[in-house]
Amino acid sequence: MSAIHYDVDDLGSTFSGINEDTWMDRQEEKMEQMFAYVGSRTTEERQARGNGINVFRVDRSSGAWTHVQLVKDLVNPSFLSLDRRQAFLYSVHGDLSDVRAFKIDRKTGKLAFLNQQSTQGHNPVHLAVDPTNRYLIISNYATGTLALLPIHADGSLAPVKELVKLKGDPGPHRVEQNSSHPHHNPVDPSGRFMVIPDKGLDRVFTFFMDTEKGKLIAGPSISVREASGPRHVVFHPHKTYAYIVNELDSTVTTCCYNAEQGELKPIQILTTLPATFSGNSRAAEIAITPSGCFVYASNRGHDSIAIYAVDQETGMLSCVGWKSSQGKNPRFFAIDPSGSFLYAANETSDTIITFRIDQDTGMLNPTGQITTIGSPVCIVFSS
Repeated sequence: MSAIHYDVDDLGSTFSGINEDTWMDRQEEKMEQMFAYVGSRTTEERQARGNGINVFRVDRSSGAWTHVQLVKDLVNPSFLSLDRRQAFLYSVHGDLSDVRAFKIDRKTGKLAFLNQQSTQGHNPVHLAVDPTNRYLIISNYATGTLALLPIHADGSLAPVKELVKLKGDPGPHRVEQNSSHPHHNPVDPSGRFMVIPDKGLDRVFTFFMDTEKGKLIAGPSISVREASGPRHVVFHPHKTYAYIVNELDSTVTTCCYNAEQGELKPIQILTTLPATFSGNSRAAEIAITPSGCFVYASNRGHDSIAIYAVDQETGMLSCVGWKSSQGKNPRFFAIDPSGSFLYAANETSDTIITFRIDQDTGMLNPTGQITTIGSPVCIVFSS
């Protein structure tokens, strides 16, 4: 662990009667503390076995988890998001129209309920806090809208301030593309725009966030390959590239990204599946390592994680290989903040599998840790 630096002038007030070694030990313990929050599906309609939001303490060196808390009696807390200070956690509830706010105990990681609000739409599937920490934006999948809710100083949520309808022509898939279906609304690295892949319209929208007025202003949008079903997007941490995972045709689209205009330009598309696989599968999640060297995408059906190396000059991907998720239906996976571990959430087989990331090749090596939890579908880390 790297050394801890502090101002000598601050030591007198900081130590408050404890010696320097004790103070240093406490600071190191504080810096090492990390928690994982796991969302799940819970309803019989979804054939789910989840029981709410589970909280785990994470060992940074081994990647091992220790259970801390279960927040139960929640319906499908299927996607989670932290505020910018990691003091509050927000959860949308799949197949309903609700969002809940929780306060995080900094020492224990435990959650305390604050309040809930309507999303003014149906089946909210993603949510993100704007860079000023003043607004929560939610994707209502079934009703094709973005909801913007103000955040109070105590972390609780105010009612919806603005509801934006996403417009366009549905894609050709007769079941999955009958209308707009926004599936993701992350904030870009500049903090100015929100990017929204719409699975139903085969489009990716961008919106400028006017945080002074509390409004979302439409920016450029692009069409992607017909019937591809764009689902999630991730940005390169250091370069002007973005990567879109397309659910319906199991592909990843590489884009150049103009952060000044919020504009995407597709330059490459690759399959997420091996050429030898002839079964049914759908892509789900996408993530990039903090180094920007490797991109990963999950396959539900092939039940694997696709691994890509990133060309740092062009942004283009080359396939490194595939790794079994060691379970069924990896709807979600997450990379820890250090980029050391990837956690695959197998929704159907009720497991989270820990893999150590090879920093040179990007390959995934199972650590042997298996966390058993009903229908896991989202993981977020606070530290």
